[in-house]
Amino acid sequence: MSQHPAVGADLGKLPKMPVDRLTKPLARFVQIETAGGGALLLATFTALLLSNSPWAEAFARIWETPAGLHIGSLDFARSLKEWINDAAMTLFFFLVALELKRELVLGELRDPRVAALSIAGALGGMTVPALLYLALQWQQPGERAWGVVMATDTAFVIGCLALLGSRIPHSLRVFMLSLAIVDDVGAILVVAIGYSGPIVWSALGLAVLGFAGVRLMGRIGIRGFAQYFLIGGLIWLAMDASGIHATITGVILGLMTPARRWVSDDRLYAILDKVVAHPAGEASSEDTKDRSTLQLAEIASRETLSPVERLEIGLHTWVVFIVMPLFALANAGMPLPVTGFVPGLTLAVFLGFVIGKPLGILLFTWLALASGLATRADDLSWRLLAGGGLLAGIGFTMALFITQLALGDALIGSAKLGILLASIASGLAGLAVLAGASRQAAP
Repeated sequence: MSQHPAVGADLGKLPKMPVDRLTKPLARFVQIETAGGGALLLATFTALLLSNSPWAEAFARIWETPAGLHIGSLDFARSLKEWINDAAMTLFFFLVALELKRELVLGELRDPRVAALSIAGALGGMTVPALLYLALQWQQPGERAWGVVMATDTAFVIGCLALLGSRIPHSLRVFMLSLAIVDDVGAILVVAIGYSGPIVWSALGLAVLGFAGVRLMGRIGIRGFAQYFLIGGLIWLAMDASGIHATITGVILGLMTPARRWVSDDRLYAILDKVVAHPAGEASSEDTKDRSTLQLAEIASRETLSPVERLEIGLHTWVVFIVMPLFALANAGMPLPVTGFVPGLTLAVFLGFVIGKPLGILLFTWLALASGLATRADDLSWRLLAGGGLLAGIGFTMALFITQLALGDALIGSAKLGILLASIASGLAGLAVLAGASRQAAP
């Protein structure tokens, strides 16, 4: 008797799905970020188009629509734009912190000297642009916005690298992805320190207790995500009331998330062996021994991935394709020509990104290598690092985010123009340098 063609090796595997091509965490992250860069670009063009159309006023009013709850003396209402910038973006920073934690514990950055190169580059890419900006805007109206030029947009940078495909080495992608993630974490720390209001210590104390509660929940073995999201929401409310920008909650919780799995491969296989050992029985709704074993196998299969990996997989698509485009729609629009244009502010933002970013990255990576703190892959040439440094001048999303916090309405348009021009110039210059480097390296 012939065996059914499906019987055999194929039954020992899960059904093939398109997502199977994205099994490696880094590859999956890069693939989604690349596609997300396209969605972000489309949202940006849409915002610019609508803000310069006959529907500009109606488009602007959408984001000022109030939403929220009033419970007695407690007021949880704010505009739709504020909910996106303060609440939805918390998920973005949570995801960034998850990726950083995974890379440091499980990924490419487990080697401290490899991680040191990206961390040094990120520190230089934040410090030098901010100093250059301050030098140009000292005692000027835009002086407070020094944090604007410290950011790197992960989605756009990864999208630009994807255009070059296999012509650039994997080591550059790892370096740029790691640098952008560290950069984003650094930028939100800058927001928390430099752009928060007066601190309400009682609310901050409640937030600290909440973080301690999260740690205690992990220690006693609570593993359901729903409980953590509930306490995370309460921590966000306390942090918001404390005067510190509430998005820092996402970074802290992301870095607190365990990166080690609960169930080892050996334990999983032992549990699956119990499932195989059970004879096939009749379908029943009763709580039989074989059903309990199947439920145990389901939990074990899920828990062979660490919480960091599971959360990253679950949230990444939502953040990249919904949160980020919504943020761009709400913040990227500006009427052209800019009303009350301030040339000095636009120039400071432009030079901070286009000159300060690559200069800071190259300087600090050289110092890290010269001191022996860091190591560099053989195929990661200085020309590639220079091209990557130029791409890091695309600071779009985080730059817009900090602009909203640092500047008044009269100056926001001038800063946005500088961000837009710098992102275009940095992207084109970076791609040109990297394309030239790849041609030179080709046999």
